[in-house]
Amino acid sequence: MKNVPEAESGGGMSSLKEFIREGPVHSRNMDIRTFPAEHGRVVVEGRLHDERFVCGTRWDGETEAPRTVHRIVVRLLVGDWPPTILDAEAEMLDVPHTLCPTTLDSIRNVVGISISPGYGKEVQERLGGVRGCTHMAHLVGAMGIAVLHGVWTERSRHPRTPPESLEAIPGFSQLKDSCRLWREDGPIIREMREGLKALQNKDSERGE
Repeated sequence: MKNVPEAESGGGMSSLKEFIREGPVHSRNMDIRTFPAEHGRVVVEGRLHDERFVCGTRWDGETEAPRTVHRIVVRLLVGDWPPTILDAEAEMLDVPHTLCPTTLDSIRNVVGISISPGYGKEVQERLGGVRGCTHMAHLVGAMGIAVLHGVWTERSRHPRTPPESLEAIPGFSQLKDSCRLWREDGPIIREMREGLKALQNKDSERGE
């Protein structure tokens, strides 16, 4: 893992850390893990945890003590290529309203979505707003890129030969143009193309 010195990680911008002089009033943590399943599939489990650390006042004037606001768990069964959600389930362990669990069935709306360009929009259209739960939609949306990393990691456990082209690499289309460094003419893809060409030249020399 390549660590970036703290002085360089901000890109030369002024530090907003100077404004932080007290403890947090709220935190939202998400933990997303991928587990191998049968037939080359994976189960991806996402957990969302909202915590309030200070007393507050409700809309009705009542005092509200610090507490856990949300603990929501979503599990997705993912398989095929492009990776596709084959099954989904959710749990609400802590929620702010007794009616929140009535939205749990809406997690089934995401079954059939592929982890490909447009994934986030599709999740919002099927699960966001009045169609489901905004917090489950936020979690499932964040799970998309984690699904790809999990699938790639699981597949990397098995030996494989270099591809004929970068475009033949499963998931390359999702990576290309996904950020400044992964742009088509950027340094990472250029380095990969040069490396693949060098490997192909070596194989060609061996065959002579």
